[in-house]
Amino acid sequence: MDAQSRGRADEIDPADQWVLNPRTGHYELQLNDSGAQARPRVGSPRRSSAAAPSAPTAPSPGVPKPRRGDAPPGGRRGGRPRKGEGGGGGGRRKKALAVTGGTLAFLLVGGAVAGYLYYDHLNGNLSVTDIAGAGTGGFKKDQAINILVIGTDKRSGAGNEGYGDKDSVGHADTTILFHIAKDRSNATALSIPRDLITNIPDCPTKQPDGTTKTVRGTKGVRFNNSLGQEGRDAGCTMRTVKDLTGIEVDNFMMVDFNAVKTLSTAVGGVPVCLEKAVDDRDSHLKLSQGEHRLEGEQALAFVRTRHAFGNESDLDRIKTQQQFLGSMMREMKSKETLTSPKKFFSLAEAATKSLTVDQGLGSIDKLTDLASELKDIDLKNITFTTLPVLDNPAEPANRKATVVVNQGLADPLLQMIRGDVSLTEVEQKEQAAKEAADADAKAKQDALLQGNRAPAGDVRVSVYNGGGPKGAASTTLNWLQNTKGMGKASNQGNAPSKVSATQLEYAPNQADQARTLADAMGLPVTALKMGTTDAGTKTPMKLTLGPDFQQPGSPLAPPVPQELPKDVQQAQADKAVCAK
Repeated sequence: MDAQSRGRADEIDPADQWVLNPRTGHYELQLNDSGAQARPRVGSPRRSSAAAPSAPTAPSPGVPKPRRGDAPPGGRRGGRPRKGEGGGGGGRRKKALAVTGGTLAFLLVGGAVAGYLYYDHLNGNLSVTDIAGAGTGGFKKDQAINILVIGTDKRSGAGNEGYGDKDSVGHADTTILFHIAKDRSNATALSIPRDLITNIPDCPTKQPDGTTKTVRGTKGVRFNNSLGQEGRDAGCTMRTVKDLTGIEVDNFMMVDFNAVKTLSTAVGGVPVCLEKAVDDRDSHLKLSQGEHRLEGEQALAFVRTRHAFGNESDLDRIKTQQQFLGSMMREMKSKETLTSPKKFFSLAEAATKSLTVDQGLGSIDKLTDLASELKDIDLKNITFTTLPVLDNPAEPANRKATVVVNQGLADPLLQMIRGDVSLTEVEQKEQAAKEAADADAKAKQDALLQGNRAPAGDVRVSVYNGGGPKGAASTTLNWLQNTKGMGKASNQGNAPSKVSATQLEYAPNQADQARTLADAMGLPVTALKMGTTDAGTKTPMKLTLGPDFQQPGSPLAPPVPQELPKDVQQAQADKAVCAK
């Protein structure tokens, strides 16, 4: 990985013992005292051979912080503070609690299944890169979150030289766009095939000397060329995904081969199931039919295997990787992991050492904030799916190596993700109730539309932009006044909050005005929202333009679909599936 910000920091004293407090659910620093019951540590440290290093949470008041110089397993002996942090005990940063889940960088996003105490030295484990404005600058707590997880095939790191192409700068080999719903009830993990033919846009990239260099875009190439090739960084992959899906990416996380090995080992192995025996000469995976627990090199071989499953394509390998990710997340949430401080600590070390992130996630505190947004998502409400594709028609029938987007299936899937619609049943009851209410409202509006129309000059309406194109309110006002003769219309700029779809709010005694405006704008009855009390003679209606608005007089964009076409591949993270 291209580490741009590594440092050294405080370590912990291996004599410290952290014990789960059943009253608070947190680990507290305690010390054995001659076989007596452990109690909170309040004095000077005493050595105890029985004390086991673990993954603690923040010390309770009155408990002294760990001493410098004593290193935990996998840690570094007491180094100096990172540049700019100051020295001595007074310069210590606060400890931060983070929740992690999944595998690869997914461990810090997908499952959000456990709490860790991250020490200052974990900040030094992270690699941080400047993506030159490719993302939004960071996720927001009150909005949906989109994190791009990139698994690169770069062969850096001990033990990875034997995989071939050892001098490769790496490609976007495994790419997952992880969408977390605004209400944090569900998430969608969208895999993007590496062999997808797409266009790569111009990519500004930050250079080591601080300058910015723009790598020229390329049309009609494999998606995996969006990273590494011609100096492209993860910001270029983010830009390519945005152009391809129409989804704004907030942040990225990137890992290489070592992540699979270290994380699978730290969790104590990942359970997998095979419907048939496997002996793959390329990945060196050799397993019998049935269930296995994989870690280290075997785990990496499993996710790299291409010729042993399905039709030996990258699309079937994606399914196998999704099965592995789901299993890893279930293992992380198992009782054996949740109650093991040792596993917590090992996973914290492995995850942070594996990660390269953008500046918006470039500290343990920021990762903690992200994790806190995800901790309550149930695995059954996390859906894996793959961008639907077709064989590339430009290639001969007997030499199919790349794919193109299947727009008929991809469009509704991407609309659902952009519209923050769950792919699971988490909102099924709420959606059914909404549909019933909409049907009732439509019936009432149909009756209303049969009434009289007001003259255009009598229509009073305030126009707001609640998520439409930039300048939509101003453009609509000019059109209403100059084209439709509605001189009493006014532009109110941005709405107080965004709306999911364009809507016209009006009072019962403004129904004739609403009909006239709806006819002019081409508004469907579902966009009309009638209140319960009459309005004053000079009170305007309220027209709020949403993301479905295109331009004045044009039909609104089709509503976001509420369910996937049956041919779109999907799988839930809570269900175990055997590799075929």
